[in-house]
Amino acid sequence: MQFLAFIPVLILFAAVPIGFKYWRKRMALKTFEPLAAGSQPKVDIELENGSHIKLQLFTDDAPNHCAALVDLIKKGYYDGLSFHRVVPGFVVQGGCPKGNGSGGPGYTIKAEFNAKPHLTGTLAMARTPDPDSAGSQFYICLAPQPSLDGQYTVFGQTLEGMDEVKKIRQGDKMVKVTVEL
Repeated sequence: MQFLAFIPVLILFAAVPIGFKYWRKRMALKTFEPLAAGSQPKVDIELENGSHIKLQLFTDDAPNHCAALVDLIKKGYYDGLSFHRVVPGFVVQGGCPKGNGSGGPGYTIKAEFNAKPHLTGTLAMARTPDPDSAGSQFYICLAPQPSLDGQYTVFGQTLEGMDEVKKIRQGDKMVKVTVEL
């Protein structure tokens, strides 16, 4: 009988961490000052082999994701990070500070799903099964991926260097990432 008296206490102790985790997750969502209206930032990724990938950001379609990426670029966050995931015919993915796909910037960004399709060269934000879990990891599509449409935040497109994107191998590094506002 005494054991039954402890059941409510056990339930309380089990519920508190779950509730705290939910609260902490909600509090971790971060927003950024939007970039100037109508701006069309261009990102340049310099690879180890000296080649460059140039990307156009879609500030009208995903303003918070674009502003977050620009903020991280200005802080030098991506410099020296690797492409930790390469799936031929699918995507190359980078932006994990741990180099294994499990890290991020210490906050998450609310999803900004939009009507932009996943085409060859599309830039989108990687996430966990939680739609609001994107942070710093991004991917570039190696081919059209219509099954991803509406499921991930598309926030840019490759302008130049798609041939270089297709040559990326797992572990290849981004030497320097810059943005032109």
